[in-house]
Amino acid sequence: MSREQRAMIDARVRQPRPVGAPSVGEIRAGFRALMAEMIVPEGIRTSATTLGPRPALCVEPADGERPGTLLYFHGGAYVFGSPETALSLTGNLVARTGFRAYSLEYRLAPEHPFPAAIEDTVGAYRALLDSGADPSSIAFAGDSAGGGLTVTTCLAARDAGLPMPAAIVAFSPGLDATRTGESMDTKAGIDPYFTRESLAHTGRMYRGGQDPDHPLLSPAVHADLTGFPPMLLQAGTNEVLLDDSTRMAARARAAGVDVVLDITADVPHVFQSFAGVLDEADEALDRAALFLTQRVRARD
Repeated sequence: MSREQRAMIDARVRQPRPVGAPSVGEIRAGFRALMAEMIVPEGIRTSATTLGPRPALCVEPADGERPGTLLYFHGGAYVFGSPETALSLTGNLVARTGFRAYSLEYRLAPEHPFPAAIEDTVGAYRALLDSGADPSSIAFAGDSAGGGLTVTTCLAARDAGLPMPAAIVAFSPGLDATRTGESMDTKAGIDPYFTRESLAHTGRMYRGGQDPDHPLLSPAVHADLTGFPPMLLQAGTNEVLLDDSTRMAARARAAGVDVVLDITADVPHVFQSFAGVLDEADEALDRAALFLTQRVRARD
């Protein structure tokens, strides 16, 4: 554990905030620039593909793979981000597990508000199942909004009569559009990325006028998690969305779901993207990879 590394990362991402609400184009460009600085591991190869009607990035180990598939959902508040901006995360999971991953390019708000992203992720999962993949060989993984999609995709898939995947891994998931977690206030000013106002700005784009109490918008508050697969929720103490994970873990336990709540001190939202720079990021990814390899099973 390195206090110097954590302080360096905090200073790196704690930039002056522009006056007023940035445009969608400005948000997207800024996020692309930030994520272009992240280290993509060696030993992987990528190729463009599709899952159902949506584009996806296939990420594979360069030197052969073990049976198993990760369906990855990138972060970006449902408004920005892409499989390319998440490649450091997807690549590190692939390198550590040996599984193939498909990182989905789901539709973004405000052009395509709720529930477009969930429709796309369920469609991608259905396409994997239709191709012959066994659900026990598939795990969902994602960061931030994509971490939220790991949960809401399971909810929508279950309601559609689809089998559950083998596991869920969510990095700093966004799971509460009501923004009622205590960390929204207790971590204000500590979180180097988000404020209540910035989350409200992108949240309005995604919700498109829908009630934030909808279970697919706020599963940490309202979802029925009966029958869910094992879950690993990783978050940092320096984020306003921390209680999205802590309340989801409590809700999962109450529903009889196997859940691991993995909290790292003094690190920001989706700190795992700083692998290769921050020791805690590499250690968290190692724990996520172990969780996945223990639960994903290939069909005989």
